[in-house]
Amino acid sequence: MIFSTILFLFRFLPITLALYYLAPARFKNLALFVCSLVFYSWGEVKFFPVMVLLIFINYFSGLAIERFDHSTALRRFFLVFSIVGSLSMLVFFKYSNFIIETINGLFGLSIGFIEAASILPLGISFYTFQTMSYSIDVYRRDVKAEHNIIDFGAYVVMFPQLIAGPIVKYRDVAAQLHVYKDRYNLKQIEDGICLFIIGLAKKVLIADTVSHLWYDIIGYYNGGQLQTAGVGLANASTPLVWLGLLAYSLQLYFDFSGYSLMGIGMGKMMGFDFPMNFNFPYISRSITDFWRRWHMTLSSWFKEYVYIPLGGNRKGLGRQIFNMFVVWTLTGIWHGAAWNFVLWGIYYFVLLTIEKIFLLDKLKKGRVWPHIYALFLVAVGWALFVGGEPGVGLSTLFQKLFIPSGGVGVGYFLRNYGVILLVAILCSTPLPLKLYNKIKDNSVMKVTLMALLLVLCIAYIVASTNSPFLYFRF
Repeated sequence: MIFSTILFLFRFLPITLALYYLAPARFKNLALFVCSLVFYSWGEVKFFPVMVLLIFINYFSGLAIERFDHSTALRRFFLVFSIVGSLSMLVFFKYSNFIIETINGLFGLSIGFIEAASILPLGISFYTFQTMSYSIDVYRRDVKAEHNIIDFGAYVVMFPQLIAGPIVKYRDVAAQLHVYKDRYNLKQIEDGICLFIIGLAKKVLIADTVSHLWYDIIGYYNGGQLQTAGVGLANASTPLVWLGLLAYSLQLYFDFSGYSLMGIGMGKMMGFDFPMNFNFPYISRSITDFWRRWHMTLSSWFKEYVYIPLGGNRKGLGRQIFNMFVVWTLTGIWHGAAWNFVLWGIYYFVLLTIEKIFLLDKLKKGRVWPHIYALFLVAVGWALFVGGEPGVGLSTLFQKLFIPSGGVGVGYFLRNYGVILLVAILCSTPLPLKLYNKIKDNSVMKVTLMALLLVLCIAYIVASTNSPFLYFRF
């Protein structure tokens, strides 16, 4: 179920909020748990046992780690059991066919694909990391094990952040999960509604609109099948391909950040404070700065649970670079089961290593050129990211980007999409936030703005074929 649909906005969400608010204090987590399981099962009910099994594995592992507190061997065994149990499901559903395809290509074999792994369970990349962080934190004694399986299940399958993040650690919400009375107030609900509407507007009004430029070039695909032909990447001129890549970069940002903001807003409506996931990444002055602003909860997860345990920067430059290589290779693999994602991760490892060794100090002294440098390299990174998509082709895309060629020009597309591109660029800066902060204390203006945005979003959803959330595929 997608957030930006009539089904979700006018059926699931109102019913769920009504049940949650009307439930007695001690049953609120149960209401949240049941409604989240319905949300999870809506698209593919066959994956319901996967979610239940993952909950049980990590719930009982947490209890066992706590129970055998004085036995290092047993605590370590149950930690490994929980991590292997969680990762095995992620590897099976997300990577097994990719591994088979790679083996077939390397050795000329014809091993058949696993049909059960042809569809990715909803949000598995996100909730797998959440459950692992819980078990690791219990093992480290950073949090106490959760004894109430309903409360733990509500944390794992909580629908606001299930499909798009942010990646919420158990310790981020543990205290709130155990506040059964007065968990939320009207101010939180009001703030949550505003965040949700702004996130919905980012997704529907900007991401879905600006995406049409990119799809007009590569064509519209559904399930890998061409639905509507576009110009064709091979027929587009180099300036048009760069314009399309700009549109894709903006689409990806507003799509993902919009979904995250909707999740944060719904969490706040229910009394939970999820961490922010984006902080204007396209104003970055370096690649290091970009990754402090983009998908911040993922970067934080890898730093805390991979980079620092490997030694971080405490064991010399050589070891630090190796640790960065491991982290960024895993980051690429996390985003998708294809070699272009592995290359994407290594690409950022190289850039971050260069900045770490000598370039970052120079970038900090610059004013304009560091922004140009960062935006250009991020755009190239998105070309790697999208290179495996239907209608693209990595080699064709990079040839078009870096070997000047003729073809269909940019004039028509600038006339059609110039305004939305300009709006998207402005909205990727702090300017709209500054303007909003000036009116947010004026109740009439704020309500008017939110109502207008909501009506526009609903009109766009009703009138168009809504674009799915891009990270469903990753």
